[in-house]
Amino acid sequence: MELSDLKCIDNNIDIDLYQKYYKYVRDNMDHPEWLGTFTNDEIKDILASGGKIWIYYDNDNFVGSVFYIPNVSQSTLDKHNIDVDAKYTASLGPVIVSPKYVGNGMQYKMQQVYNEYIKSLGFKYSFTKAHSDNIYSIKNILKDDYKVTHEYINDRGPNKTFIKTL
Repeated sequence: MELSDLKCIDNNIDIDLYQKYYKYVRDNMDHPEWLGTFTNDEIKDILASGGKIWIYYDNDNFVGSVFYIPNVSQSTLDKHNIDVDAKYTASLGPVIVSPKYVGNGMQYKMQQVYNEYIKSLGFKYSFTKAHSDNIYSIKNILKDDYKVTHEYINDRGPNKTFIKTL
């Protein structure tokens, strides 16, 4: 399955619908704590500051989504041992895939859409993080040429941070 075969909604995002999909994916994960949560207000703020969400559909069936989060702070990068300038750094936010479509390489394919978009905005780096036990996401992140920069523990458990040069 290719993204070009799917319908994509990437503007005027219905945040309630996005949250419904997010909850569905999270509720069907063996380890939902691997995926953080956002409030509607947080999503509105991210979108208002230039963020972007792509939602993909196979006909009317939700397939997955990728979230670009702008405005990575220099203190966040410093805290995670990343020695790049924040003004040139975008953040790969949550990439979610419906359980019905897991195993079709959708996460990696959606990451490529995100990569092309942030390159078009002039970013030189991409930052992301993942739960240390989420081997499937980590595999896709590493396949996409990210490098591990830091390991830490938060309220959701052990995590890794990654940076990619575009």
